[in-house]
Amino acid sequence: MVRRTKEEALETRNRILDTAEKVFHSKGVSRTSLADIAIAAGVTRGAIYWHFKNKADLFEAMMKRMKLPMEEMVERAGSEALADPLDYVRQCSLAVLERLTTDPQCRCVTEISRYKVEYADDMESLRERHIECRTEALTLIERGLRNAAKKGMLAPNVDPHLAAIGLHALVDGLIHNWILDPSYIKLAKAAAPLIDGYLRGLRAVTVARTATTKKRA
Repeated sequence: MVRRTKEEALETRNRILDTAEKVFHSKGVSRTSLADIAIAAGVTRGAIYWHFKNKADLFEAMMKRMKLPMEEMVERAGSEALADPLDYVRQCSLAVLERLTTDPQCRCVTEISRYKVEYADDMESLRERHIECRTEALTLIERGLRNAAKKGMLAPNVDPHLAAIGLHALVDGLIHNWILDPSYIKLAKAAAPLIDGYLRGLRAVTVARTATTKKRA
């Protein structure tokens, strides 16, 4: 009986979170009340307060249960075991953009976090979360680029820190503009050429020539 009660409580919590995603997306976070979510989820406001302190806590839980695209980038890029850190950074960047275009829930939460909420009142914590995610992504990308530099794969004049900022800006900019207007770019087709063009400019000449030769072969 206790186990069933725990399972039922988890089911209710997940239903509230699923419903919150839909209502936040359709009405915007600031215009959505807990009563709106309760009605849509078919639960009482008391049930929501049982699981969440307030709307900000509910919103934070919704965000935490799914890593947004930029939070997933390059987690292993600094590993010495990687033969080609630049190629790994490339794969991670493309995976981020591919997930955005193929995972409806990821797209929905990303759109909410960027366009459906204001940095005001109890949502001020979202601004801090965005900054934290950006800092983490930049750190991981830079780690991968420094790893590539150690292996002689970056051109001598490339600053890994600035290069990381550039790649982050490219990927984040594509996410931002595609979420705003999917007709802006055919992201699924254009992602690889755009990422490849950027990384090609970072590679050492000999490495770039070798990679080109291998592709031709």
